[in-house]
Amino acid sequence: MPTPFRHHRGVAAPLPVDNVDTDQIIPSREMKTVSRDGLGEGLFAGWRYTVPGGREPVGDFVLNRPEQAGTSILVSGTNFGCGSSREHAVWALMDYGVRAVIAKSFGEIFHGNCLRNGILPVALPEGEVDRLLKLDGGAEIAIDLEAQTVTAAALPGWTGRFEIGAYAKRLLLEGLDPIGLTLLQAPAIRAYQQADAARRPWVYTAG
Repeated sequence: MPTPFRHHRGVAAPLPVDNVDTDQIIPSREMKTVSRDGLGEGLFAGWRYTVPGGREPVGDFVLNRPEQAGTSILVSGTNFGCGSSREHAVWALMDYGVRAVIAKSFGEIFHGNCLRNGILPVALPEGEVDRLLKLDGGAEIAIDLEAQTVTAAALPGWTGRFEIGAYAKRLLLEGLDPIGLTLLQAPAIRAYQQADAARRPWVYTAG
């Protein structure tokens, strides 16, 4: 089950790129397993490493910079997570340690995959995101999901406010995916089945 998301404070990495697609988040050559474990090593592999399949770091890529150690928030441009529907993109972010992505807009399927896996996608107006992208490397950002706000230590007095649907907010706050949310109703489901079996026993007779 996803880890509940209520309040998070962490190091933010600026990635001022529009249309970051899921193949850039994790190239297909890095998806060698159906497990979620270890995928963080392949996160942005085409940008982090000097050669395809290699592990020699590109020194000036944001996630390779010393001040970005422990990055748990990404800040990016428009249409982040566009492209294919591969859930591995979200799994790679999770395995790396990313808890939230702040962007001007998101790919629709990627946005849904984030919510189901415990990553908070925060859409802020273009000017607000540009302000965050200008912060020095290693800047700290705080996100309060309950209040639906974003603040930054380097921007005293500034507060960004974001929208999120009640269903999505509940999934994140309680650390649930859609199956987990359904299982909360297990007692009511069993009670219904028992009552229905008493009313219509022939439905439950083994054929």
